[in-house]
Amino acid sequence: MTYTGEVTPGGPSDVRELPHLTVRKLSVSPMHNNVYLLSCVATGEQLLIDAADEPERVLEMVHASGSGTIGQVVTTHQHWDHVRALADVVAATGATTIAGSDDADHLPVPVDIRVGQGDVVRFGEIALDVIHLRGHTPGSIAVAYDDPSGSTHLWTGDSLFPGGVGNTKNPGQSFASLIEDVTTRVFDVYGDDTWFYPGHGNDSTLGAERPHLDEWRARGW
Repeated sequence: MTYTGEVTPGGPSDVRELPHLTVRKLSVSPMHNNVYLLSCVATGEQLLIDAADEPERVLEMVHASGSGTIGQVVTTHQHWDHVRALADVVAATGATTIAGSDDADHLPVPVDIRVGQGDVVRFGEIALDVIHLRGHTPGSIAVAYDDPSGSTHLWTGDSLFPGGVGNTKNPGQSFASLIEDVTTRVFDVYGDDTWFYPGHGNDSTLGAERPHLDEWRARGW
């Protein structure tokens, strides 16, 4: 089956099989939060991105994936809708928790590993580069997988979506900071064939979004 990245709350996960990494995408809650399960093909080791909600469905996806467990959970940012299942998933799996340093103290579980710009998260034979994207929250992060057999894959949380950057209209948020980091740390670094997976909704590529950067800056969101 061809991966589309189009998933719906309550529906099945979508699976993308890369040469060295398998990506599973699941939608949870009425807010259409995305949960991603990454599996190293060579070793079977697994990492979860954003235990957002519905822990029973998240754990069902983990158990059905083959190895049946996860070693690490990465949380892209502190907002409540991205962490509602985190405590239950960690309790059930014993996974190591990872989050951006500036958001770590606001998560519902202790954070084992605090990361920032330039850090690397590893599981099995897979390396994920950490990108600190300030503005949606102080410690929001994205992670990037440079596929040696293809293009880069990015998990962007709520910092980058098809059609614009994440929300910056609440106190403590900054559009100027977020658009600057997304421009200089994402679009200026990665090519047009880079595929990104956001915290809600459908995926996109940097090539599809790049022509609209000036438009985003001009409108201020």
